[in-house]
Amino acid sequence: MSHRTARHHVRKTVAAMALAVAALGLTACGNGTDTASAPASASASAQPSQASTNPEQSSGSTSAQPSSATAGKTAKGTDVSSGTPKKSGARCTDQINYAGDPRSNAEINSIGEETGHCPTPKKGGASSGTPKKPGVSCTNQINYAGDPRSNAEINSIGEDTGYCPTPKKKDAASSSGTPKKPGVSCTNQINYAGDPRSNAEINTIGEDTGYCPPVQHQ
Repeated sequence: MSHRTARHHVRKTVAAMALAVAALGLTACGNGTDTASAPASASASAQPSQASTNPEQSSGSTSAQPSSATAGKTAKGTDVSSGTPKKSGARCTDQINYAGDPRSNAEINSIGEETGHCPTPKKGGASSGTPKKPGVSCTNQINYAGDPRSNAEINSIGEDTGYCPTPKKKDAASSSGTPKKPGVSCTNQINYAGDPRSNAEINTIGEDTGYCPPVQHQ
């Protein structure tokens, strides 16, 4: 083999080796690119998912705040937590004693229907009565003889307002008799001989009005 032929053979061998090395390099680069791009794409796809989740969570948190800020409030701004839970099928005025409350029954019951809570009774007209003594009922503190209201109603007003109401008289005719002595029945105080009314009726008038009625003759 001549020297020229040998050099030509060496060049072909070197060229073939260079091509092989280049091919291996391209394969390695291709595999490296695919492997590196996979996590990047996975990360890119994960980020939108997180972004789409976070707005929902934040919007849910935002929407919850107004309800907590208005908790315990009605459309009229009434603080329902200050009242008593309304019983199903019962009106507030039947459930709670509102004696002395300046509001009408209709207004009180309307609040109960709208809020589910019966409002706390308000005190009204307290200054028109006599301050109630602690532990003493109004009917034992003041003489309500002749007052058309029952003892229960009078005492209820005293308990609710702290004031015993001013005694009321049935009518002017009730004062046309003789003032009844405390602890003495009219029939024991006055001689009702010949009066067509029974002793019970006469004494009831005296208890109710504070006056023993004039004697009637047949």
